[in-house]
Amino acid sequence: MEAVIGKILGDLGTFLFGPIMLAVFFGVGLYFTIRLRGVQFTRFGTAFREVVGNVGKKTDDGIGQIRSYKALATALSSCVGNGNIVGVAYAIAVGGPGAIFWMWVAALGGMATKFAEIALAMHFRIQDEDGNFRGGVMYILTRGMKHKTIARILGGAFAVFTVFVSVVSCGALQVNTINSAVSGFVGNTTVIPWIVAILILVVDGLVIFGGVRKISDVTTFLTPIMALIYLGFGLVILIMNITLIPQALWFIVKSAFTGDAVIGGVAGATMGIAIRRGVQRGVFSNEAGTGSSAMVHATAKVDVPVKQALYGIIEVFFDTFVICTFTALIVMVSGVWNSGVTDGTVLASTAFRQNLGGLGQVVIVISLILFCLSTVLGWYTYGESAFAFLFGTHRVKIYRVLHMVICALGALISVQLLWDAADVCNGLMAIPNLFSLILFGGIVVKDTKDFFADYDHTQSGGRAK
Repeated sequence: MEAVIGKILGDLGTFLFGPIMLAVFFGVGLYFTIRLRGVQFTRFGTAFREVVGNVGKKTDDGIGQIRSYKALATALSSCVGNGNIVGVAYAIAVGGPGAIFWMWVAALGGMATKFAEIALAMHFRIQDEDGNFRGGVMYILTRGMKHKTIARILGGAFAVFTVFVSVVSCGALQVNTINSAVSGFVGNTTVIPWIVAILILVVDGLVIFGGVRKISDVTTFLTPIMALIYLGFGLVILIMNITLIPQALWFIVKSAFTGDAVIGGVAGATMGIAIRRGVQRGVFSNEAGTGSSAMVHATAKVDVPVKQALYGIIEVFFDTFVICTFTALIVMVSGVWNSGVTDGTVLASTAFRQNLGGLGQVVIVISLILFCLSTVLGWYTYGESAFAFLFGTHRVKIYRVLHMVICALGALISVQLLWDAADVCNGLMAIPNLFSLILFGGIVVKDTKDFFADYDHTQSGGRAK
């Protein structure tokens, strides 16, 4: 039965990330890059200053539920997960180094896509009866479309996919990775999965029952710590192998177009496979095109809604161009990428252990635990918003229990089946989200133009925004 389900999911995932959907992903990114006048390039400095300037603030002006920076930290904690380590290593193993190049290309357009997603979510966000701010594709469609029946169907479909991703792909799958990392470190035993499951059940429950503010507090604390640990030790490895980095970068670019990475684990890799795997893993990692993180950004307290969209540019940049690139280079300069192994956890662990010995194994285990745990907690907020849309705010407690149980069970489920489910769910989420972006792209352009006209006028007058 598992084999049959796996084949169905695999075939559906192949279709969802086939030529048509890849063209849509790239096309939407290019569309907003052009319509927003290359906002991810021309306004990158503005976005960076906005994020850095907000780190030390204790309060934000405007309307919302949590601070802008905390919304970014929660969004980052959601997308910085096992996809940044395990997913990247897997993409190289089965798609060749060229997959990383196409991950970068997709991320360039994804920065504009993410900007547009957040801008739209802020434009159509609501405040529910309990005072919580809600936003996302389901609210964009139901509030923006004239055909309410179609809007409810598409919005409801997005919400269903989001709940599924929250509890399975970005819940159980992340826990499965934690179990694999811990089991590999202490030795495979039948006890470890159950210990991991119980601990996740307890930790998840303690945090999510505190609501979005509790979750944002925890993820704001975890995000910089896990980034510093992984990037810090990753930088040590890259410095140790600094002479190999130019060769690795050249091979990434060369393989993206020639598809000639036909040794070891990537035997038979082609340009088409590289593109598919690169975009697939990129979408799973930075989530640009799925509309997910816009849901937590919609809770941010801001004086001008579009300002929050600037955080989306930094979110994609940090996730893909920093963390994913670190993983790719570490796996490549360590020489483990073409070993014939396709298990991303094993590849990443081997690369760190090969360079740092026992310390490297400890670092990768801690990094995976923190990355995956933060994703579980961050994605809970998306699932809650979707569940509240479907069944009402008063039934959210049911979802909390559901989330705790299914995430805990992730320690006991086949990993390949979960990866296939993750690809399918992300692809299905993207369909109504990309539709909403195309349908309401004009609103994004107008709101962005008005925001920057006011912003530039203020800056030229010598006053801080």
